[in-house]
Amino acid sequence: MADKLTLEVVTPERLLISEPVDEVVVPGLDGELGILPHHAAMVSRLSEAGILKYKNGDKTGVLSIIGGFVEVANDKVSVLAEVSERPQDVDVSRAKTALEKAQKRLSAADRDPDIDIKRAAIALERAMIRLQIAGQL
Repeated sequence: MADKLTLEVVTPERLLISEPVDEVVVPGLDGELGILPHHAAMVSRLSEAGILKYKNGDKTGVLSIIGGFVEVANDKVSVLAEVSERPQDVDVSRAKTALEKAQKRLSAADRDPDIDIKRAAIALERAMIRLQIAGQL
């Protein structure tokens, strides 16, 4: 397997993906982080919500990533995510409901001091990511 990376995405519930790939892009705290074969070893925290992209030849794939960490070592990319979904696994109606609920909470935040703005913004971002990978946004 010359010039390949092994990509593994693990959540507390399951191993979501384990396959050889040519490149991986993960949602880091300060933006996207591209990883190619022979990348230096590293460990990094991931953003609260983002899209992991990977490529293997002509095949490209995306996963939603909600929080977690990435470790790169010996041409292996291990993503330990709080939550991760493939596009076909996204419950679109649930994600749309979550998006609407988060938008309502954010718009009411100036009138209601009990609303946690940061939490509502994260919920909005998570819903948008899920809809984006499902091709609904």
